Amino acid sequence: MKKLLNTLFLLLLFNAISAHPWKPSHYVIVDTDGGVDDMKALAMLLASPDVRVLAVTVSPGVLSADNAYLKVRCMLNGFYHEGLPVGINRESRYVSENFQVALQCQWGNETGINASEASDAVSLIDEIFNIEKTKISFICLGSMSTVFLAQRKSALFGAQVKEIIWSADGADDQKGFNYSIDKNASEKVLRQEILVKVVRSYNFGGKDFFDAGLVRSIQKINSVYAVKIGAFFNSDAAKNHKFSYSGTDEMAAIFLHYPGLFLNKTYGTVLDCTPADSAGLKESTLKILKGETVAKNQVVREMPEDPSFYFDDIKPAVSEIISKYGMDEWTSGVIANELHRHLGVFAIIGVKMGIRAREYFNTGVDEFRAISFAGSTPPLSCMNDGLQVSTGATPGHGLLTVKDDAVLSASAEFIYLNHKIRITLKPEIEKKILSELKEINFVYGLDSNIYWELVRKNSIKYWRDLDRHEIFNIAEFSF
Repeated sequence: MKKLLNTLFLLLLFNAISAHPWKPSHYVIVDTDGGVDDMKALAMLLASPDVRVLAVTVSPGVLSADNAYLKVRCMLNGFYHEGLPVGINRESRYVSENFQVALQCQWGNETGINASEASDAVSLIDEIFNIEKTKISFICLGSMSTVFLAQRKSALFGAQVKEIIWSADGADDQKGFNYSIDKNASEKVLRQEILVKVVRSYNFGGKDFFDAGLVRSIQKINSVYAVKIGAFFNSDAAKNHKFSYSGTDEMAAIFLHYPGLFLNKTYGTVLDCTPADSAGLKESTLKILKGETVAKNQVVREMPEDPSFYFDDIKPAVSEIISKYGMDEWTSGVIANELHRHLGVFAIIGVKMGIRAREYFNTGVDEFRAISFAGSTPPLSCMNDGLQVSTGATPGHGLLTVKDDAVLSASAEFIYLNHKIRITLKPEIEKKILSELKEINFVYGLDSNIYWELVRKNSIKYWRDLDRHEIFNIAEFSF
């Protein structure tokens, strides 16, 4: 018995020390029908570092599937999540009325987006099941149509899906909009063996969930997701329709993180979840949009935003860099340059490149493999330090490979879920930086303090002026 207990203890200890501190708690596939509440719910899910959205599917409901696809794809592109896949459920027979408030809502720039080129929803879901082995939460913000199709057609559905979270009017609902879109699918999914968590809308005496105080607080948050929601509340589409201020599908995003804020009753394999803490729900909305669902660092609680904390030469640029590029780039830049032991231009380029790759795939750190073509000779190789810090792809984790036997350039390949991209610093920018460094070296030499002072000055300038969304070329590759 003692031997068994010791074995169990060692197993638990091994699991504890091998658990990844950055692995999200929730891997999700989200199905949406394009409602304005879906836009807010999806933005909240994307904002949380404790959630990994693996794919989005669209099905007809509030909007047609094609119109819903346009909304979702353009919003993801606007967030620079071009690599996050979106599929269309083309098998649903429901004919949407295309509600005007949803149709008029601007999710982003729809120019150049063609719904006919989108993947089939079930094929996309099956692809995710074959690649990602972590158990998945399937979140339905509209009907049960897509999840029902996937359950019937994908042999891996039962093994890969741990729960279905559905935004609807209750476990006994048979008249609500989301139930009625596809009654057959609703009935069948509610009867199967996988746990279905039905999340009800916010209902506290007819009061708005998104009241003036909550909206003002959202609009003060400096993140692309909060900015998107905040802008919606300034639009005519929101101001002219009371539904915009209610809490419906947004409750599903909150429930995923904080189920304790709901009154949860079990009926067989169905959990009926009713919002029960008004103040807590609003506070949690802000926490999610701020990205405060997990600790961001491993040693310090947070990186100071106060410019007075930093050296005098960088102090004037601190607030501008954070405002333009976000706290993630700032924190990674600070850590990378401390690791690098001096402020270096290519270390900053590596930081910006790594953050851009994470944006593209919508990932956290330690989630993809990187192959650097910057080699092992400075100054170009300094890019590798920035890449490591911003992506978590380090040699120690076995996720970073540095190529010396190729044509060297400020570029790297990133591989995630069987998708590969190559990000390259635009040649004219690389040439300019290298020419400046060569000239400074020629005039002053590497052993001169003036050389390092000028390198530091240039690094601060480029950190402030180079927008990671404008300085790289991105090429997609079939895997």
